[in-house]
Amino acid sequence: MSKLISFIGVLIAVLVLSVDSVSAEEAKYTVVHTDDIFEVRSYDSHILAEVTVQSDFEDAGGDAFRPLFNYISGNNINSQKVSMTAPVSQQGAGQKISMTSPVSQTGNDDFWVVSFMMPSEYSLDTLPTPLNPNVSLRLVPARYIASVKYSGFWSQDRYQNHYSKLIEWVVDKNLMAVGEPVWARYNAPYTPWFLRRNEILLPIEGINSYR
Repeated sequence: MSKLISFIGVLIAVLVLSVDSVSAEEAKYTVVHTDDIFEVRSYDSHILAEVTVQSDFEDAGGDAFRPLFNYISGNNINSQKVSMTAPVSQQGAGQKISMTSPVSQTGNDDFWVVSFMMPSEYSLDTLPTPLNPNVSLRLVPARYIASVKYSGFWSQDRYQNHYSKLIEWVVDKNLMAVGEPVWARYNAPYTPWFLRRNEILLPIEGINSYR
């Protein structure tokens, strides 16, 4: 009985933490079309704080997290705290930067751009300047995104499997990719794999039939 009570306590704690993670502000978008695990979305413009790291696919988010977290915790010219948002996003460096929403990721030759979305109350003029020269701020314009959602571990194999599904769906719907894919993660590392929300986001054109 004591083990059952302990298990229930842990489960409740996990659910509470998961609710907290999804209560963070996310990039604003409107769903244009839904098809099972796929969506076409219209995203508003937003600002990213981002860092480029040289790392393996699965380690890049962890390697970049500290300088980004330090920035929003006050490592800036105003010593100002900035609210955490979701997702963390990651994508390849040296390639066209795509939409992200808390951790997103894409990569090229083991260089990855990892980013935090900034709260919508800020503009580039009102955000504090980072003290760390490796942290930069960038405005992402409004755009259309094709997305696929999945749960589970943050492995490269699972990413590649769902990215292949997304590409097949985009081609089948006569859509056209116009940017690099972004890996978006919405939960903390301590979140159990079966409660995690992961997405791959791909900038697209050719959505007239869904408008």
